[in-house]
Amino acid sequence: MKSEKILNSHVKFASFILVLIVVLIFTFFYSITMGSVDISVNEIGKIIANKVFRQGIIDDIPRSIQDIIWEIRLPRIVLALFTGIGLSISGVIMQAIVKNPLADPYILGISSGASLGATLAIMLGVGAFFGSNFVGVSAFLMAFLVSLMVLALANVRGKSDAIRLLLSGMAMNTMCSAISSFIIYTSSDREGMRTVAFWLMGSFSGANWNNLKLLMPVILMALVFFLTQKRTLNVMLLGDEVAVTLGKKLTAIRHLYLLLISAMMGFLVFNAGIIGFVGLIMPHLTRLIVGTDHNRVLPTVALLGAILLIWADVISRIIITGSELPVGIIISLVGAPCFIYLMIKSSYGFGGA
Repeated sequence: MKSEKILNSHVKFASFILVLIVVLIFTFFYSITMGSVDISVNEIGKIIANKVFRQGIIDDIPRSIQDIIWEIRLPRIVLALFTGIGLSISGVIMQAIVKNPLADPYILGISSGASLGATLAIMLGVGAFFGSNFVGVSAFLMAFLVSLMVLALANVRGKSDAIRLLLSGMAMNTMCSAISSFIIYTSSDREGMRTVAFWLMGSFSGANWNNLKLLMPVILMALVFFLTQKRTLNVMLLGDEVAVTLGKKLTAIRHLYLLLISAMMGFLVFNAGIIGFVGLIMPHLTRLIVGTDHNRVLPTVALLGAILLIWADVISRIIITGSELPVGIIISLVGAPCFIYLMIKSSYGFGGA
């Protein structure tokens, strides 16, 4: 049975989305209970009600438990949730922009730009005047700068299209990766190398409410915006020639989408480092389930991405006693075999047919 037929009725799709929402809520609360310290759902509910709604009494809960929930576990779970949404949505949009199912949020140089910014900050101290979060800020600024350079390069000698954007991104990706590798290779700072390696693998351990207050509105606004662009994204899969006949000029729209994704990815990189592969596998998995219509793909991929990243964070915290494994490693170890299996056992149309 083809993927387009799996959830072919509106009732089935609505029921599926409702199930995913329930699973996400369960995952969210259950993940907070998991760790080196046992915490009950009742304690979590009391603390959240007290902190968010100013209701309930938490004097009967030890201060240490309150701090673990509110200052450590809850922020990183919230960060994992929004990172999953952001990366998954970005993957869908990027694949539509370049009309390539192998694209992900990093294929246009965003990842390598962020990596270069982090490497410059950690190894050379660039951007230290930004304060304690200068590594994340430098990564964010470099990722955004690279995306602007990709746009400029794609528009040299003519208007950009999907192919020119893809090639420009690959060129910038290679250049930034080469510069980062050169800096690391010529450096004698072993501790800096270790820091760069861990940061580039991604982690939610640095989550805090101050940064989340900036990240959450950005991701939510981007999600709402792209949910209103479902028809345009479907038209993108048909190609520029067909889009023109339908009254859509895709060049300016691609630029807008790319800048929005770059801003969103910049905030994600700032908070969680580099977490790859999510933007590639989640859109594929989603299309296998609900088909290629972005009206269904976007809400589904957001929920699936959030669930995936929360569980990846849980595994990263408990798999090694007394230590934490970078989330990027968990995603790659689990995601790559699953992706290979899906591509061998299943098939679907990318769209445009």
